[in-house]
Amino acid sequence: MTRFRVVHRTEYRYGRPMADGFTATHLAPRPTPHQSVLSTVLHIDPQPDEFDAAHDSYGNPVALFAVHHPHETLLVESTIEVDVSVPPPVPWSPPWDDVAAVAAGATGDLAEELGPYLAHTSATPRLEVLAELTVGFTPGRPVADVVSELCYLVFTTFRFDAGATDVTTPLAEVMQERHGVCQDFAHVAAAALRSVGLPARYVSGYIETVPTPGEPKLIGVDASHAWCSVWAGELGWLDFDPTNDQMPPQRHVTVGWGRDYDDVAPVRGVVIGPSGEQSLVVAVDVTALD
Repeated sequence: MTRFRVVHRTEYRYGRPMADGFTATHLAPRPTPHQSVLSTVLHIDPQPDEFDAAHDSYGNPVALFAVHHPHETLLVESTIEVDVSVPPPVPWSPPWDDVAAVAAGATGDLAEELGPYLAHTSATPRLEVLAELTVGFTPGRPVADVVSELCYLVFTTFRFDAGATDVTTPLAEVMQERHGVCQDFAHVAAAALRSVGLPARYVSGYIETVPTPGEPKLIGVDASHAWCSVWAGELGWLDFDPTNDQMPPQRHVTVGWGRDYDDVAPVRGVVIGPSGEQSLVVAVDVTALD
């Protein structure tokens, strides 16, 4: 068990005062079988005129707030603490095609749970080229084995490049250029799994990056992270991180999940006011406390 503290700071600076603003945040972590939430503190400056803490349709905590008076900056800072354990290795898993058949025929509560994660979205479209990543999905192979293989393929055939893509880059472009960032690789993996009928969730959170031996840990260089979770029948949901070829993930803090990035964007909103320049500064620090 490891205790993590995460500080996520987002600051908008406007060239001219904004008269109004509405913001939604997915910054509070959710409990999971391997994560206990100890504390969540959200600081907003200027003080919002309206605030509501709720849960979205996927069960993720979401904070909604509005600033109805002139403001030249908006600061949103989240500080959370969680206890995280690494899931044990999976010694056995059912055939992936059996799992897909159960998911396709699900009814009632199971259909309600799995349905959103079977459907392709604009960020995870159905593409023929995805078949390159599922060639190993032959009938009867254990679902954990084929997903681990997919995780490795994404890790080895795509190049991490922080400047290559942004949140609007189409998946087809990522597949063609074979580079991107963690959210792209999570979208690739989720789209590939859905293309063969396996429910796949996009998971948003954080990862503690371990520095090179002898080098200090840099403050503020970590960022939001993304990985995937696949439904494995009676085993439930199995997380894997294609950016780092980890199944299960090792030093990850879960915030929430959805169909793709759009469902769990950390901070999203609109402002109303005169046109002008706008800048955004984001800093995330993930620290293991024990």
